[in-house]
Amino acid sequence: MSSLNFIGGEKGGVGKSVVARVLAQYFIDKKLPFTGFDTDRSHTTFTRFYQDFASPVIVDSYESLDAIAGAFEDVQDGAGQRVIVDLAAQTAAPVARWIGDSDLFGVMAEMGVTVNFWHIADAGKDSVDLLGRLLETYGAGPNYFVLKNQGRGTDFSQLEQSAAMEKALQLGARVLTLGQLQEASMRKIDRQNASFWAALNRPTGTDTLGLLERQRVKNWLKKTYETFDSVTL
Repeated sequence: MSSLNFIGGEKGGVGKSVVARVLAQYFIDKKLPFTGFDTDRSHTTFTRFYQDFASPVIVDSYESLDAIAGAFEDVQDGAGQRVIVDLAAQTAAPVARWIGDSDLFGVMAEMGVTVNFWHIADAGKDSVDLLGRLLETYGAGPNYFVLKNQGRGTDFSQLEQSAAMEKALQLGARVLTLGQLQEASMRKIDRQNASFWAALNRPTGTDTLGLLERQRVKNWLKKTYETFDSVTL
């Protein structure tokens, strides 16, 4: 199946790039072709960790954003292609204008491409409000995945009991949970500028993961992959 996956949440620091990276690693390990796009001008986190698969796009330029849709033309009219778009904070408005002006949902439907919006949530109220804004913007257009990132909080009761979540469920949203990876291990991986695979298989330098750290990362990836396996991407 072909899919276009927007990894968002609009708010900074909720773990959008971590989700983009682990989804990229999932596709790599499953031997599923994909292309990545990074909208973060400041940190280019996605591109930095998966430079062989991801490239930057400028959200203020329609011509630059058009490369996202163009990725499906390059692979047998989109058959079997997957695209990951790591949406930086404060990119919702220009992306929404581009989607509306380009009739992106209609074009993707004609090509047989499923459009998935991933709302990455921490345990704060902002994530609830921003989910409501996302649903108001796109309505029944795309599929929604609401992902509770336990690396950014554990009490998601505000989100779970909100009107925004109720509306998301009415629109068929799938609610997923991303377990917490030990903070020290994630910091080491980040300092290496390494993909999850490289951190596990090519240990180098002072930030090398130890034996049990590698095992914890493997277990975290395994559980995350099981979560992804439970939904149609």
